[in-house]
Amino acid sequence: MHCIVVSVCCSSNSSSKKDQAVLRAPVASLKSLLMAKVKIPFGNKYLDAVFSIPDKILPYAVILTHGASGDMNFSHLTSLANYLVSHGVLCLRFTCKGLNVAYRTKAYKAVLEYLRSSDDYALSGVFLAGRSMGSRAAASVTRQTDQDNDSFVQGLICLSYPLHRPKLQSKLRDEDLFLIKSPVLFVSGSADEMCDKRLLEEIAIKMKAPQKIHWIENANHSMAVKGRTTEDVLLEINIQVLSWIKEVID
Repeated sequence: MHCIVVSVCCSSNSSSKKDQAVLRAPVASLKSLLMAKVKIPFGNKYLDAVFSIPDKILPYAVILTHGASGDMNFSHLTSLANYLVSHGVLCLRFTCKGLNVAYRTKAYKAVLEYLRSSDDYALSGVFLAGRSMGSRAAASVTRQTDQDNDSFVQGLICLSYPLHRPKLQSKLRDEDLFLIKSPVLFVSGSADEMCDKRLLEEIAIKMKAPQKIHWIENANHSMAVKGRTTEDVLLEINIQVLSWIKEVID
């Protein structure tokens, strides 16, 4: 493994709600956030990626990737990674440029196999996560691993799943969802122009997999909510993801 390790100090982030204190406070409890930059082989090239490494690592990890634009440093991904690592969950973010879902899926598969073969972490399983187009790639890989009865993949996390193009609700991107068996979490905005609320709920009912949908009220595809700060919305997302992961592994 080729890596560069850097130490980044975390800032404090407190909450006044006692019932969620355990979920909200841990970012402040980290003395430091250890990150390791890696190059993941993919065909004749390499994918840029970074591990976020907890002080005490649980036997589970989360792989994260971005949407059609941006990269692994997209704010939603870094926020979630920092939050999860503060609770002991190893995170691996990676960048894959390209608008072809099949290409993105192959890249995601390469990252999964890279993590699986790593001797640096004793993992019992991994959760595949992505935002927007990245969640489509994650869903495709989850479908493939489920068909292979691969128990290493514990579940799928879809952030702003792009169920359809804006105003094209007649053409749904649901082909992989009906074949997935592993648990699935959807976190979407109730006003997402690329994920009609009624349509996703109808699809979820028909899915074979155990599934949960958490709607961010009045959020669009970018998870922007009028009257709420970005930090507040991201915290809601992070709490939901961590809570669901704990439900699955427990």
